[in-house]
Amino acid sequence: MRNPYSDIFRAPGTKGFAAAAFIARLPIAMAPIGIVAMLSQTHGEYWLAGAVSATYALVNAFLSPQVSRLVDRLGQSAIAVPTTLVSVLSFAALIAAANQHWPIWTLFLAALLAAAMPSIPALVRARWTEIFRNRPELYTAFAFESAADELVYVAGASLSVGLSAALFPEAGMVVSTLLLALGSVAFLLQRSTEPPVRPAEQAATGSVIRLRPVQIITFALIFVGATFATTEVTTVAITKQLGQPEAASLVIGVYALGSFVLGIIVGALNLKAPLQRQLAVAVAVIALTTLPLLFAGTVPTLAVAVFVSGVAISPTFITAFGLIERHVPPAMLTEGVTWVTTGIGIGMALGSFAAGWMVDTFGPQSGFFVSVAAGAVALATVLAGQRRLATSDYDPDGDEAAVPAE
Repeated sequence: MRNPYSDIFRAPGTKGFAAAAFIARLPIAMAPIGIVAMLSQTHGEYWLAGAVSATYALVNAFLSPQVSRLVDRLGQSAIAVPTTLVSVLSFAALIAAANQHWPIWTLFLAALLAAAMPSIPALVRARWTEIFRNRPELYTAFAFESAADELVYVAGASLSVGLSAALFPEAGMVVSTLLLALGSVAFLLQRSTEPPVRPAEQAATGSVIRLRPVQIITFALIFVGATFATTEVTTVAITKQLGQPEAASLVIGVYALGSFVLGIIVGALNLKAPLQRQLAVAVAVIALTTLPLLFAGTVPTLAVAVFVSGVAISPTFITAFGLIERHVPPAMLTEGVTWVTTGIGIGMALGSFAAGWMVDTFGPQSGFFVSVAAGAVALATVLAGQRRLATSDYDPDGDEAAVPAE
């Protein structure tokens, strides 16, 4: 049987930019939970740790589409280089503020400026799309990237928490910042695969968020993202309560392991069911598997429940990005893809803050109630939007592809 993944990596330059992008996006998982792990140890308050982490994630979620919109207009290198530099320097300031116990406002200011970090998942998917546009290999490439996203959460979040627990509170954030700098440089130096700047087409001069399918997917993924952050924050709190804080790294690590495996399988199968139905099934699984989390009272049962709750994450990403690619004009693809990650980022910000408040107010286990509620809202949104998400509704020459001018 032919391996579809070997086919996509035969294209020149794909191995290089895929490897560099993996390193560059590790901070997506490492930074939010790294901030929580760092500040909960240096300052001893989960609400503060969650609030600073939420500030970073929420501002990044709102800034990323604007950065990606500039990328579509001016090119990846022209925009990603300065924004990455600002982010790296700001993360360094945040680490120093936590270590030296600078005033609380400096933590929030540094987190806010660090949010200038560009969306590496969007940049790398734009490169794949440029290579395989309108070809079946693009689905496989998106599946690979979704699986890579899961590895980022397996390795990134686990590494961040593990370093902070084993070495010193700021260790996770130090490594995260170094990986962001080195990975981004390696990625952006590969100019041969950088997509060319395309002129706006078919009146596509406004923001893609005005398209109804993009709105539906983004809103749904806000609540999917909330389940991620809630699981991470609550896991850290529960394992600490059980007297096994070092186990948080392992539990968070298994969270995305099942999803990684399933994502690889889904990408190889190239399922024929309509993408909007695949998305509904994946989100339904996410919603249902949040329920066992409420009853996990030991580290082993917590690890099993967390593993099960993560199995549908990668299929959700694959179908969401696939729908975006079909509904968004090519000249605005980077922004379109970024809105998907923006939804996740907003959800992680809100979920982190909500879970932190629930943990402080009602105890560690109560944080998972946020996951249950978020999963239910995500499922309701996707089910209600099935007709508008149908890719057969997409007409490159019709209104669906035309974004109103601002």
